[in-house]
Amino acid sequence: MVGLLLYISPLISGFIYRKMGTVAEDSAGISPKDGRGGDQDLDAGALFVLKSRGSWLHCGYHLTTAIVAPALLSLPFAFTLLGWSGGVICLTAAGLVTFYSYNLLSIVLEHFARLGNRHLRFRDMAHDILGPGWGKYFVGPLQLGICYGAVIACILLGGQSLKYIYLVTSRNGSMQLYHFIIMFGGVTLIMAQMPSFHSLRHINLVSLFLCLAYCACTTAGSISIGHSNNKPERDYSITGAGLNRGFGVFSAISIIATTYGNGIIPEIQATIAPPVTGKMFKGLVVCYSVVVTTFFSVGISGYWAFGNKSQGSILSNFMVNGLPLLPKWFLLITYLFTLVQVSAVVLVYLQPTNVMIERRFADPKRPEFCVRNVIPRLVFRSLSVIAATTLAAMFPFFGDIMALFGAFGCIPLDFILPMVFYNVTFKPSKRSFIFWGNAVIAVVSTVLSAFGAVASVRQIILDAKTYRLFANM
Repeated sequence: MVGLLLYISPLISGFIYRKMGTVAEDSAGISPKDGRGGDQDLDAGALFVLKSRGSWLHCGYHLTTAIVAPALLSLPFAFTLLGWSGGVICLTAAGLVTFYSYNLLSIVLEHFARLGNRHLRFRDMAHDILGPGWGKYFVGPLQLGICYGAVIACILLGGQSLKYIYLVTSRNGSMQLYHFIIMFGGVTLIMAQMPSFHSLRHINLVSLFLCLAYCACTTAGSISIGHSNNKPERDYSITGAGLNRGFGVFSAISIIATTYGNGIIPEIQATIAPPVTGKMFKGLVVCYSVVVTTFFSVGISGYWAFGNKSQGSILSNFMVNGLPLLPKWFLLITYLFTLVQVSAVVLVYLQPTNVMIERRFADPKRPEFCVRNVIPRLVFRSLSVIAATTLAAMFPFFGDIMALFGAFGCIPLDFILPMVFYNVTFKPSKRSFIFWGNAVIAVVSTVLSAFGAVASVRQIILDAKTYRLFANM
């Protein structure tokens, strides 16, 4: 699939640059500077957090950490709602569409950078392309809500990973889930003080190798269990019947869309040093090489081993009644890799919150590390992590809520808006394949978002009787 993407995207990009006039030239035929438009005009959020110093490799690290997260361990569960053919088709289609979508978004960003108006945030793009109201009242709040929701979900997942490690070593231990969530939140509070998105580049490189490691362990573990004498009985029939099955399909599509979701493509591209042309595409190729390797191996091997008994996280299938199906050391290593990687993911999705904090409370005319700017940064970043940790501990069923967020947020930001931005910016002919291809993707995604939201709300209502604050799940 990566080879196909490598072949198609340069053709699309070339067509855009030739036919749509993306390179703005002056009277002498020289393109404007591909830069940030003057750092003196930037607010503190863009100036301090979104520093444009990175390479395309750094961009690849950030993209991989944002997309290839432990949420992919839910892919076998999505297969239980879709079956073999439906699961593979949806996983492949979502991968192709998101790669295309993210590439379109980067092309629009490069176009404005050539015009001397480089956009560093999603809300800035919406402001200039769709109008001020879209950026201020829709895209900005939507992105911030989705990313902060991802922070809460990651802290919850980090606490669950710590609890799994604890149960493997102390089967009859008495510690509760919220204890582990608080521990993980404490570590996140310290790491959240990293000053800028660019400063995460080395952490995200380690994250890239860690996601490959725990996905390899998960795949190997599933295959080992599937071939063992204690292998579970496998049933590949689709779960549910009638209306329940229909809602299950839309829930599965929301899960897959959320797994591929990003929502911070402009902020990641903002970390690239000018000129930016072509660098994002290289970063996407790095990212999707890892995506193809991990998503398909975990999704297919997990569903093959456990069938429609695959749980919300396939790692939960590795233990039955508190007893491990694999050697304890192997489970500990897998959980440890997952734990450390999710600590990097949470930092990536904290960046839009950090941008907002710096924009509101920092002074761009003063040095970044002066007392005037450091104290508000320390206080408000810490408060944002404390609030997220508290919510994660209070609502350990937050996964159901995130499915709703995914339908309302990830699909619009990643599947709909890039198509709209491209068509509005370049105004391709209404008889062209690109115009109608983008329109079809946007319309279909809108329908799926609506049905996915309904399915998610329905699931929340069905599960509401099991909800309890600070539950030990």
